[in-house]
Amino acid sequence: MTEARSIRVRGVVQGVGFRPLVFRLALANSLAGWVLNENGGVDIHVEGAEPDLDAFLRELTLQPPAAASIAGIDIQASAVSGLTEFTIRESRRNGNPSVRISPDLPVCGECLQELFNPADPRYLYPYINCTNCGPRYSIVESLPYDRTNTTMKDWALDDSCAAEYRNPSDRRFHAQPVACRACGPHYFLETDNRVSRGDAASIDAAARLLTEGRIVAVKGIGGYHLACDARNIDAVRALRERKYRKEKPFALMVKDVATAHRVVELSIEAEALLTSTARPIVLAPAKVVLPEVAPENPELGVMLPYAPLHHLLFAAGAPAILVATSANRSSEPIAFTDEDARERLAGIADAFLIGERPIARRVDDSVVRAGQFGSTILRRSRGYAPGAVAVLPAQRPILAVGADLKNAITIVVAGQAFVSQHIGDLDHYESLESFRSTIRALASMYEVDWCELLIVHDVHPQYASTIHALELPSAHALAVQHHRAHIASVVAERQAWDKRVVGISFDGTGFGDDETIWGGEFFTGSLAGGLQRVLHLRSATLPGGDAAARYPVQCAAGFLSQLNTPVDFTAPPFHFDHRYHRSAELLKKNVRSFETTSMGRLFDGAAALLGFTRAITFEGQAAIWLEHLARKAANCDAYPFPINCRELDFRPLLESMIRDCLDGRPKAEVARAFHMGVAEGLCSAASILCKANGIDTIVLSGGVFQNELLLEGVKSLLNGKPIFIWTNSAVPPNDGGISLGQAALGAIALRGERNA
Repeated sequence: MTEARSIRVRGVVQGVGFRPLVFRLALANSLAGWVLNENGGVDIHVEGAEPDLDAFLRELTLQPPAAASIAGIDIQASAVSGLTEFTIRESRRNGNPSVRISPDLPVCGECLQELFNPADPRYLYPYINCTNCGPRYSIVESLPYDRTNTTMKDWALDDSCAAEYRNPSDRRFHAQPVACRACGPHYFLETDNRVSRGDAASIDAAARLLTEGRIVAVKGIGGYHLACDARNIDAVRALRERKYRKEKPFALMVKDVATAHRVVELSIEAEALLTSTARPIVLAPAKVVLPEVAPENPELGVMLPYAPLHHLLFAAGAPAILVATSANRSSEPIAFTDEDARERLAGIADAFLIGERPIARRVDDSVVRAGQFGSTILRRSRGYAPGAVAVLPAQRPILAVGADLKNAITIVVAGQAFVSQHIGDLDHYESLESFRSTIRALASMYEVDWCELLIVHDVHPQYASTIHALELPSAHALAVQHHRAHIASVVAERQAWDKRVVGISFDGTGFGDDETIWGGEFFTGSLAGGLQRVLHLRSATLPGGDAAARYPVQCAAGFLSQLNTPVDFTAPPFHFDHRYHRSAELLKKNVRSFETTSMGRLFDGAAALLGFTRAITFEGQAAIWLEHLARKAANCDAYPFPINCRELDFRPLLESMIRDCLDGRPKAEVARAFHMGVAEGLCSAASILCKANGIDTIVLSGGVFQNELLLEGVKSLLNGKPIFIWTNSAVPPNDGGISLGQAALGAIALRGERNA
């Protein structure tokens, strides 16, 4: 007896070979029907015997394409239409799009084999791809994901590629970026106003330049890299000087996994991240000394080649360990258009390896590490964005604009929360423009109705993101406090709206309810019932305001002013400079001084006590330095960090540090005891709050929780206790995850309106 099923598949199911798989499974199970892309995902109609239908559904669920991610499958009985064959139909528009856009994918093994096979028509072709690999988000201009809606629309397929594109049994069936040497885009090399054309010739020439110690701007998937030989000290030093990047570590691209193992200590978990389809930069302990790559840093960030071009460069003789850093001047966004690259990278790059395929939007490399509580994303971009990270209880669309540092935005359509690529710090004009264009692009792709849209922003009235949010055409806006958004980002990943938690948010800066600078906050409650601030770091006064974030000595002055310790901090072993005295004067006069409960600034002050007295040159530098110093010492007793009148009192913690420094205790041990003190103070406070409120789960979020040594201490201290620990995994714990938390709290507010 013939039966029929109507099937709708949601998730990352377009542009990943899903329809060809459905076609093959239908034929294998003797089913008739059709499959097509629609705005919400993939629609399937199948007819046949019930055992064959069951087998089809089982195989579809258990064996999706490698690059697909199924969020849900809705199956309903349907009327039999009497179809006699199975076909792939044209895409259909049905309401606003809600399909998940696939992130960019690394070149697959089958394409790599063809790439280096002299008998293959795509031999050494740098734009080789198929349905299982290649660019996606970085070339999409609108939905649905069809070639006419990508940056490949200007390259007409030749007969050979067209035949593959239309053949359901071919690996390149409906692979939208498909091309070959005869019909597709190419690479060329520019040096000193001279242009060398030909893919192989230009790539070979670029590889030679890299071996000679030159700096080459290389156009990849989501933008340009600045590349040079990582073992050539002069080349790396020149790159630092030209890029104005004083000390921030450079990322490395290594030839293969074997090379990665020679460069860093890769755990099983770290190697799994390195070889995952996201192909991120993975932070791991260094095994080789590359002093100019990561000064004073025992970790290196490594990634594998992910575009065909990268493999071709290494095959052409490029050094096996390359610096591959974002192509920009310090702190600016990555260059992704050819004109912008030529203009902004002039004087930095000695040559430009340029690909003709346009990039629709800049997409940086992602940064991850294998952490104490699983993998942690530190920068979420290529390979992950713009994937949906949660399903929120929202019937209306939501736009959450994030924070001003490490900005990323979240757009919610049909309840699905799509988080954008890393955008950057909005105090730079180019980043602000990228922020605005990303909002326009995602709103356009998903055809958002601005009249229905809820816009969620930070409570800080002077954030660039807040100002822009309030200029957008939507009539509905909601302000969300920064640290509550951090906690909400973790809870949203688990979709535990009514779960009562103890939320701990430690970071550098966030505008508080009392209009002071928060950053060491404890909350209790749930997203549905509200998060109440119940405890915080003792308040200190920061002289100079935002400038204190750049000068650890200035931070130290603010915290040390509360101590009754008569110490000359300009004398050994401290060596504070004149900035300390100027800061002390500001505090005495109460001029340009601001109250803060920032745990991030406390770490900066502690780093200053132990010798980090220069200005920081990248965010978090002093705290990172302090963590690495602490790792040089064995575990030791914690300094006291008691609770006093609903505050974590930092004074005993700092007084213990000062006393041990004066007594000559090794600085590494002092740093370790400081970390253990913070961990014990946190765990003690969390345990008390859990017991008092009948809560069994603590949530940790905020930039301070990128500190793995601190997390290690927390995990050890709470091990064996009836307390669950939740941390971020789908979005960063730093401000890159803020927009997800904002969106979640916006969804809860909308739910409250419906229930009112």
